[in-house]
Amino acid sequence: MKAAWNIALKDWQLAGRTRDVLTSTVFFAGLLMLILAFALGPERLSGAAPGVLWSALALSAAIAAGRAFAAEQEAGALETLTLYPAAHEALYLGKLLGTLAQLLLLALVIVPVAVVMLGLRPMEGAHAAAWPLLALTVLLGLIGFAATSCFYSAITVNLRAREALLPVLAFPVMVPVVLASVRATQLILENGLASEWGAWLQFLALYDLASIVVASLLFPYALEG
Repeated sequence: MKAAWNIALKDWQLAGRTRDVLTSTVFFAGLLMLILAFALGPERLSGAAPGVLWSALALSAAIAAGRAFAAEQEAGALETLTLYPAAHEALYLGKLLGTLAQLLLLALVIVPVAVVMLGLRPMEGAHAAAWPLLALTVLLGLIGFAATSCFYSAITVNLRAREALLPVLAFPVMVPVVLASVRATQLILENGLASEWGAWLQFLALYDLASIVVASLLFPYALEG
């Protein structure tokens, strides 16, 4: 686990120095929400706000994960990284933690923007802990995004068209996360039954766990393939 933290720390330091990915991702996510807000109009926007928010977060995950291995690949250090004196699983977990930290940082900007731009807020009579539950939903959804997108980023890193192929490969696998996150967000903000949104949160937690376990086992083949 120490090796995974070291790899994640390296990615955090690199992201903090460059900030190019974070800045561009916030810009595109904000632009996406703005376009959809205008297209839907005020009457339909309130019901579609959770979907718009998670579309922006999914876009952020694709951009952030696309750069997970790009720095090493562009510097010619990817092969050296694969020889890191630790298991490939530690390398995957390190990249996962690094990407997740960036996604959480992006969510700290994107979610408040969604609250202002989309009117994303609990309805009257919603659960008293609606905001903490929304934060938990965002966390579980982002873990699922990071787990799957990092795995497919390793598959596409050596391909010439990796920026185009990563969303094509990752998004179909991320569909369950998006749907579950959107539905959980709707139920939490619209005073849905605890048994309903609780079931979706349980699904997200199980999906995250399964994705991390499966990706960790298959990661050596993905990286060497």
